[in-house]
Amino acid sequence: MQPAVTPDEALYWLALRMTPGLGTRKAGQLLEVFRSPQAIFRASRSELQAAGLAASVAQSLVSGCAFDDAAEQQTQAAKAGAVLIPVTDPRYPPALRDIFDPPPLLFARGRVELLATLMIGVVGTRRPTPYGAVVATKLSADLAAAGMTITSGMARGIDTAAHKGVLEVGGGTIAVFGCGIDQIYPAENRKLAEQIAAAGLLITEFPMGAPAYPQNFPIRNRIISGMSAGVLVVEGSQYSGSAITAKLAAEQNREVFAVPGSVMSKMSWGPNLLIKQGAKLVQEWNDVVVELKAEERRRLVDQCRKSLNLKGENSEETNAGDPASVWGSAARDILKLLRPDVPMGLDNLIESLGEVSSSEVIAALFELELGGLVRQLPGKSFIRVWMD
Repeated sequence: MQPAVTPDEALYWLALRMTPGLGTRKAGQLLEVFRSPQAIFRASRSELQAAGLAASVAQSLVSGCAFDDAAEQQTQAAKAGAVLIPVTDPRYPPALRDIFDPPPLLFARGRVELLATLMIGVVGTRRPTPYGAVVATKLSADLAAAGMTITSGMARGIDTAAHKGVLEVGGGTIAVFGCGIDQIYPAENRKLAEQIAAAGLLITEFPMGAPAYPQNFPIRNRIISGMSAGVLVVEGSQYSGSAITAKLAAEQNREVFAVPGSVMSKMSWGPNLLIKQGAKLVQEWNDVVVELKAEERRRLVDQCRKSLNLKGENSEETNAGDPASVWGSAARDILKLLRPDVPMGLDNLIESLGEVSSSEVIAALFELELGGLVRQLPGKSFIRVWMD
């Protein structure tokens, strides 16, 4: 994919980012007035002050003192294999652009096309119980297998479990850093970061070389929630970072999901409280899907129909010439097993399909259900829908 900004344009965006005293919100306000970084730097000091800037910040912009730092940032980004995605770039996540304080500039490394997919944030404590780690891994894998991209912060604990669960099923995952994209935090996740860069995407709003200061993480959490259709909290205390992310999600008009846990566990206090306050209780991947907005579900339906290319009873003939994916093959096998008049339980389906894994069966059922070919009944049983 060709860069949406030229090197010269990128230098202006970086200079805007590196200007001392110019925060995210003020930079956004300037862009609303002047429309581009180039126009901001061409403006006079009085024009900048009229736009709401303090005299000292306006002077910094007029002097162009940030361009040396910007040039160094550009060099370091190129060495790290990072691309720059300004807020005006068509690749910039549309949902993130609509929040109160969107980052004017993102640094990205990996599959930038994932920014255009339907995302769900998965967050939680850095010190999960075994239950929390297993649940985060499974739910993330199932949601990814269903076609959603999982966003998280690559922190220890739940974040790491979520990313790994997605990678295991070959899904899409995005790690949002609270530091420069060349600064891996925590250090033990260096291998995971490389795996995500290869199969998923790393992004941050912090410049190259920026350390992982504690105050950065609540700031980056608004990106996780802002890009996503909703945020799923697995474990965490009442005042944890995941609780902050859930609060941000609610303020951004995103769905808030939570996995219930034992009342005896401190790590379940946060999600249990969120459920009491109105968060959607999640026991399985479908609990998330059913709460998506109509247009988001339509996106998944279109994606599923395209990947399956199923047309009623002739689905096997239709797909005979395609290099069928595992999901497509599993879906066709499921259609052969299901009847429109006799429900079949999920366990029986998995057992009947032999070598097909349970996650692949679940993913295929989800695609078929969204495509209108299968209907789920109470008790995790399924029937085939009559086709015209």
